[in-house]
Amino acid sequence: MGAVEIPYTSGSMKSTGNSSGKSLLKRGLEGALRSAFMKAYATVKVDPDNYLQHLRMAYDLPALTYNGVYSVNIAILDEIAEETIRGSMRIAAVEGAGLGMGGMITILPDLGILAAITIRMIQKLSLIYGFQYNTESEEAELWVAAASAAGVDISRDLVERRVVARFIPRVIQRIAASASAEMVEKWTARLIPVVSSLIGAGLNYYFMRVWGERAVRHFRQRHLEMRQQSIAAQMVGVLPEA
Repeated sequence: MGAVEIPYTSGSMKSTGNSSGKSLLKRGLEGALRSAFMKAYATVKVDPDNYLQHLRMAYDLPALTYNGVYSVNIAILDEIAEETIRGSMRIAAVEGAGLGMGGMITILPDLGILAAITIRMIQKLSLIYGFQYNTESEEAELWVAAASAAGVDISRDLVERRVVARFIPRVIQRIAASASAEMVEKWTARLIPVVSSLIGAGLNYYFMRVWGERAVRHFRQRHLEMRQQSIAAQMVGVLPEA
């Protein structure tokens, strides 16, 4: 029986080359994102007390403590959250435009700054809806929100969230893997310097908007659940004894 000859097509070779290139880019992005988020995790923290004062002064938030946030009209919280996302989007876009001038050469510092902006935004959104992160348990919940913002399902990892030293690095790895897969399809145009400045600004703007909206959905849902629990507890307290 004669050998089967496989016809050569330049298209198939080109497709294979593109696939291999994207795979390498994804691995590079994943590693860079993991390092960037780990660094942000260790160094970036919005001070809850100072931020509450900022909310009261800048937005006339009628709450003296974070517990008081649960008595504020949620429409007010939603408006502050939306403005916070827009502010982060603008900062990320400016940063992306500046570093984007260098094309892929500047991608590592870009990701580091983008990770820091993202974590600060998520921390602010957490505080706006009344969730602090002073304890290890609260910090773990913050990274559950970060995973939700990244569109990552970490339900299988939740059993380990009490062991923060293992839980958070694992969540960061999952976030990096998911975000790098999304980015690799959109960031290949950054290979072209100068043109990549506009692309970098647009992509950073896009990612901040999407992640911000997802984070708000997460925190808003938890906030409403906490309100319902508080109302239920108050109802039990006023019920007459049998």
